[in-house]
Amino acid sequence: VSFAQETKSEISPATETPVLQMTDSDAVGQTVLHTFTPRQFVVLQRLCDLIAPSASDTPGAKEAGAAAFLDFLLGVSPEDRVSLYRAGLGQLDAEAQHRFKRGFDEITAAQADELLAPLRSAFVYRLTPGTLAAFLSTAKQDILTATFNSREYISVVSRRRRSAGGSGLYWEKVD
Repeated sequence: VSFAQETKSEISPATETPVLQMTDSDAVGQTVLHTFTPRQFVVLQRLCDLIAPSASDTPGAKEAGAAAFLDFLLGVSPEDRVSLYRAGLGQLDAEAQHRFKRGFDEITAAQADELLAPLRSAFVYRLTPGTLAAFLSTAKQDILTATFNSREYISVVSRRRRSAGGSGLYWEKVD
């Protein structure tokens, strides 16, 4: 019996490390709502998509999962902030139902533009708390921050910038 035959017979398939197929949990897992009702979450998703839509080569809020992140973040936020979101999402949906006889997630972009008109008004340092304008202003800032800081957005933008040759700033030796 040769050494190769001895070694081969001593190693059993049970001692080999199995190869496991891996996937990102975000790709297969279901979002567990922490803060919003399912209806509020649908309205938030539509609002996110309207405020930060995807471009041809850049992911938007939908692809970045901004709504799910905000649901998670608001779950650990002060109650007044949570109340602002719940009331604002409810008000958006009720206003869409009142004006267009459909939920906010079902109206057209032009109809949604009418409801989001407070975002086009002149900047006001302090908005009246509890108003739709105050909610939309806060939500817009949060949605853009969540989108632009997401893994999906950063990975696309950083690849694009690196492939473009960098920022053009280089260290040079100073004599």
